[in-house]
Amino acid sequence: MIRFLFKFIVCVLLALAVGSVYLAVRSGDPIYTFYEWMSPARFQRYDELIRSVAIAHHLDPMLVKAVVWRESRFDPKKYGGAGERGLMQVSEKAANEWARENKIDNFRVEQLFDPKTNIDAGTWYLRRAFEHWETQSEPLPFALAEYNAGASRAQRWSGGDGVAAVAPQTFLRNIDFPGTRKYVDSIIERYEFYQRRGRM
Repeated sequence: MIRFLFKFIVCVLLALAVGSVYLAVRSGDPIYTFYEWMSPARFQRYDELIRSVAIAHHLDPMLVKAVVWRESRFDPKKYGGAGERGLMQVSEKAANEWARENKIDNFRVEQLFDPKTNIDAGTWYLRRAFEHWETQSEPLPFALAEYNAGASRAQRWSGGDGVAAVAPQTFLRNIDFPGTRKYVDSIIERYEFYQRRGRM
C-alpha cells in the first residue's frame, strides 16, 4: 500500500511538472513564466489597476497586461532607449496627445512613471490604435504594430488606406521591422497564454 501511494504521488508530481513546462513553453517566454510562478505578487500587483483602466477603455485587461509584460516586465521605472517611460513604455508624444485629448492640465512627462497615469495613457493610445483598424476582421496585430512602430508605418504595412480588408497574415509578412514583428507575435502569445490560463 505504501509503495502504491508513493508511486501515485510521484506520478502526480511528474504530471504537474510536465504540465507546468508545457504551459511555460506555450506562454511565449518560459523563463519569465517560471519567475512569475515563483514570485506571483510581483507580477500581479498591478492587476486591479490594469483591469479597471482596461475596462474603462473597452479593452480586454488580459491584453493590456500582455502589453505591460512585453514593454516593461512590470517595472514602473523603466526608461526606454527612445525616451519611453513606465509600465507601458509610453512616449512623450503619445502622452502629450493623451493629456491634450483628456484635458489634463499641467501634464509633465515624468508623471508617466506613476503606474496609474502610465496605464491610463498607454491604454488610451492602444484603444485609439484599435479604432484606426476597426474595419479589419482581426484588428489586434494591426493595433499592436501601430502601438509599437507608429500609425504611418502600420499604414504602409497594410498596403492601403487602412479601410480595405487586409489578411492579418499578409499584414504581418509586410512588417519589415523584425523587432516589430517579434513584438506583435510575443504579445499575442502572452495574451493567448493569459486567456488559456483563465486569469491575468
